[in-house]
Amino acid sequence: MYAIVNIAGQQFKVAKDQYLFVHRLQGEEGASIEFDNILLAEDGGKFTVGTPSISGAKVSATILSHLKGDKVIVFKKKRRKGYKKKNGHRQKFSKIQITGISL
Repeated sequence: MYAIVNIAGQQFKVAKDQYLFVHRLQGEEGASIEFDNILLAEDGGKFTVGTPSISGAKVSATILSHLKGDKVIVFKKKRRKGYKKKNGHRQKFSKIQITGISL
């Protein structure tokens, strides 16, 4: 059984007991959350497609930790003009574990 769910503006294919890194979610570590924007679900070869989402379907998850991703360096330069700009960014993520899918 798996589902395609919209979490924080991104679509993920999830299954039970799967670990996932998503954009930072509101909530404390150890808190349980539910997502109700399920786009597609598969259960034993039977597919359910939402228009645009499946009503009554939920995916439950637990927030394991909040962390930051690797640093991304943005460097801009225009040659022979003396223009250099260096900027860095670290994206904030939440690690979640899918605990169940209910249709």
